[in-house]
Amino acid sequence: MTGRLRRAIRQAGTAGILAIGLVVALGLAASWHAAGSIRDGRHERALALLDRDTSLAEVAVRTEIHRYLDTLRTVAAALGAHETLTSDDFAATTAPLRDAGLAGATSLVFAVAAADGRIAEIQRYWRERGVTNLDLRAEGSGREHLFTIFSRPLDGNPAIAAGVDLSQSAEPSAALNESRRSGVPAVSDTYVLLRDRELPIEEQQMSFVMAAPVLGVPDPSGRQVFKGWVILGLRGQDFAGWVLTEAIRGQVDGSLLAANGGGQEMLVASLRRGQATRPDLRREVAVPIANRQWRLVVTADSAGLGGGSPLLPWTVGVGGTMLTLLVGAMLWALAGARLRAEARVAAATAELREAQRSAHRQVALLNGILERISDGVGVVDEDGAFLVHNPAAKAMLGVDADIDGVEHWQAHYGIYRPDGVTPFPAEELPLVRALDGESTDRVEMVIRNPGRPDGLLLSVSGRPLDVDGRRGAIAVFHDVTAAREREAELAAYAGIVAHDLKNPLTVLAAHAELAHDALSETPPHAREALQSIDRVSAGVIRMRRLIDDLLAYTTARDAALRTQPIGLAELVSEVVAERVNHLAARPDIYVGPLPVVEADPAMLRQVLDNLIGNALKYVHPGRTPKIDISAVVDRPGWIRVDVADRGIGVPDADKPRVFESFHRAHEGQPYGGTGLGLAICRRVVDRHGGAITVADNPGGGSRFSFTVPAAVDLAPSTAAHDGAERHEYV
Repeated sequence: MTGRLRRAIRQAGTAGILAIGLVVALGLAASWHAAGSIRDGRHERALALLDRDTSLAEVAVRTEIHRYLDTLRTVAAALGAHETLTSDDFAATTAPLRDAGLAGATSLVFAVAAADGRIAEIQRYWRERGVTNLDLRAEGSGREHLFTIFSRPLDGNPAIAAGVDLSQSAEPSAALNESRRSGVPAVSDTYVLLRDRELPIEEQQMSFVMAAPVLGVPDPSGRQVFKGWVILGLRGQDFAGWVLTEAIRGQVDGSLLAANGGGQEMLVASLRRGQATRPDLRREVAVPIANRQWRLVVTADSAGLGGGSPLLPWTVGVGGTMLTLLVGAMLWALAGARLRAEARVAAATAELREAQRSAHRQVALLNGILERISDGVGVVDEDGAFLVHNPAAKAMLGVDADIDGVEHWQAHYGIYRPDGVTPFPAEELPLVRALDGESTDRVEMVIRNPGRPDGLLLSVSGRPLDVDGRRGAIAVFHDVTAAREREAELAAYAGIVAHDLKNPLTVLAAHAELAHDALSETPPHAREALQSIDRVSAGVIRMRRLIDDLLAYTTARDAALRTQPIGLAELVSEVVAERVNHLAARPDIYVGPLPVVEADPAMLRQVLDNLIGNALKYVHPGRTPKIDISAVVDRPGWIRVDVADRGIGVPDADKPRVFESFHRAHEGQPYGGTGLGLAICRRVVDRHGGAITVADNPGGGSRFSFTVPAAVDLAPSTAAHDGAERHEYV
């Protein structure tokens, strides 16, 4: 009896020690978890304050830039309203700017363009309008010079002298040419103003100019005469530093950077308020500045921004540790602590078992779904090792055994491009791209191996995975072999029908031409018969055009998409040449620098041909067509192509339906067409995953824009056109 009691006491003592140890361990963990939570809370508050200051700074910069641009537009409109602009008119119009509070503004200048042969004439013209001492001296030679005429100082310094030739300074010249071309204000690259280059280096600032075109009052035909420019000079640090100082009130640093021509990034202005030499928090936002985009960078030290003492987490951790030890000593003296600890352990164990059973049920449900769906599913880890390949995927791939390592997939599974011959590059496989964090949709590939000797066409989509901090990727396979065969049959059927429909039209057109030739030699009473034959011939032409457009419309939907890198500059040149080389009067076509894109050559040519053809066709009678073709980066991996014209435009009521089949925006007007051209464009762009839109062109007419994928790892192509001015295409 005594031995059993002694064993019971030893067991109770051991259990009590274990229970106390467990409580102490939990207390220490809770104390330091609380310390970590306080530290994380300070960090989150610091991030919130940084986000707030970044947002305030972005809004302030955007607001001020818009205010300056609106001021410049207002002055340009006011000067353009004067039928004959004089020195007194300029002084009266710009007088309110002295009290406008334009921080960083140096001066407002009115400038005009003058060719070499017209300098004396323009000098005499402006002398008669108040600039009596005007002396235009051209610097260098060239087709055009940019002379200052009127000037109003805004920073207390003397006014810029009249007659200065700005054409020899690249940055303002580029901005002036861009604003004249686009018809809206433009901003130059950053540079040191000519008047500041004599200052010491430490006092010089990166500056820029804003330029807006001055247009006269529209004549009865709606055309506006270009008179010149108003130019506003701004010192970057004075302007942006003032804006950032007003917007940022906390302990953060701010910098505003501008991307100059050639991709070089320049610091426009900076604000230093934080005390840390190596800030650990950073935010960046893009700020559009007229035709440019600047970058706002805000940094801070989380220790100084989060509030409270940095020692607080340590204080909480040490204090909690001491309190836990005190509680442990009290539990040592309390026999009942052991029972309570055992009850808590039992409850926690029951919850864990229930969670384990629930996890097993979910795994079983997921496996059941994967085994029964008809689409194939494959999952790999960050090293390229397969974790899941459902039965449908193995059946499609025709290979039972998987192989790890992305470099072996092509040969093991027999993966080829849609042509069935070219091996599919490993780095372009959807699973590999998903491991790199890139999502892909409907990538087509052919599987051919001993298990699939006839080949199988698959459409594969990939997505990156991130589970508990571990990277991976998932791909979904869909068999599109039968669908592509049906599409090929439909395309062949459409071609046969189109051919059979056009044969009778060809015969009818030939007989109509023979009848016309025969009747043209008969007496005048056969004129009505000739007119009837002409109407038959016109109907044949319209019917043939409709058949061609219907065939193109069907092909754009059902034909296989065969993408490859395409130089837009070369393709646009070919399309324009085909459209205009036979014309007696050449249109005015501007082609900007164009990049390389990833698209189907034949389908993309159809889009460009339809848009350029419409721009040449839908113009006011008696006017020369004017077309601008340009391209910019729309978002990472995508290019936006713009085709703008100065034609009759698209009415607002027709814009929502202009891309629908057989819809014509100018019904009843003498412009031919089937109403399928823009529908074909939308179908082709949709097939490439892009979008196409129409909007009013600021200079009159319409602007059609569509997006296509950019070519991967290919440098932009530079079109052999002068990007600074409009020219007649030859």
